[in-house]
Amino acid sequence: MSRPLKITLQVAVSGGLLAVLLWRIDVDRTVDLILASNAAYVSIALVIFLVTTLAMAWRWQILLDSKGLNEPLSWLTKLYFVSYAAGQVLPTSVGGDALRIVEHVRRRPEARGEAAGAVFMERTVGSAATLVLVAVGLAVAVGRYENLAPLVWLEAVLVGAMLVLAVLLFHRRTARALQERVFPLVRGVRLDRPIASLHAAMHGYREQPGALAAVLAITLAVQVARVGAVWCCGEAVGIDVSPLVYVILGPLLFLVTMVPFTINGLGVREAFFVAFLGRFGVDADAAFAAGFLFYVVSIAVSLPGAVLLFWRGRRPAPAPAPAEVPGASRSGSRGAAPESAPLQLPASRRLAPRR
Repeated sequence: MSRPLKITLQVAVSGGLLAVLLWRIDVDRTVDLILASNAAYVSIALVIFLVTTLAMAWRWQILLDSKGLNEPLSWLTKLYFVSYAAGQVLPTSVGGDALRIVEHVRRRPEARGEAAGAVFMERTVGSAATLVLVAVGLAVAVGRYENLAPLVWLEAVLVGAMLVLAVLLFHRRTARALQERVFPLVRGVRLDRPIASLHAAMHGYREQPGALAAVLAITLAVQVARVGAVWCCGEAVGIDVSPLVYVILGPLLFLVTMVPFTINGLGVREAFFVAFLGRFGVDADAAFAAGFLFYVVSIAVSLPGAVLLFWRGRRPAPAPAPAEVPGASRSGSRGAAPESAPLQLPASRRLAPRR
């Protein structure tokens, strides 16, 4: 699919959903709710997102360290913020993840599979943590709220899909069958080696249970905190429901916003707020306003990354290497190297991961 067609499709989906929502709500009242929202609650939500971004970079670092790729936390955190900024124009968080992979591969071209595998494994463990939180919320909500059957069925389907994915990634015989029989089928389009490399990198985490457990624990803490941020957005516009509602809403929202056919989840996020909170007696105007504030928070979190991208774009390009002096590099020449030619380590010494 060409890039213009992709952008057109994303704009059409997001625009169509927003048009339906704007037709359904009272726009004037919704705008009033947003303008009169409690700035303190919105600020708390923003702080939660900023702090938890550091924790998310930390879990990424743990996965990389377990494979011998030692990267500074500061660099990973900066790249996370840059991916947030990219996610405002790329298709949701999928685009941000792709940017993180590309930037890391540029830094570690000898470890392409491991760089991609760490990001994919981070997302896989994150999805598992999300399903755990949804299960906890539904277990507590059963008997207290009605019409939860569709959510229970959705949770069951997603848990089943996660178990299938776990078998494909970690079961040794299945992994061997994929490598020997399935991946070679796409050799004609030259995808067999990248897919096999990615799968091998993710399968390797089978031998790193400690790293996976640590990443799962961090992700659960991050998502609980971010559920609190969603609750703050609801409180900011005066929505009065039990925090338990957000325990169910938050994790499902994190899954919904990963739909790759919208512009940063625009339209899908607001529609989910309206549909989900409407089941608990919240009117569409307030639900849309809460979803919009959550979108504002996500935009604000991406600003540091946008500044980093802008600053990197304004940095002057590196000066070209000086022209080689004739005869200076000949064997037997005893002259010193020019001062303008800095010492360059061989690629293998410069890029090899520290053990």
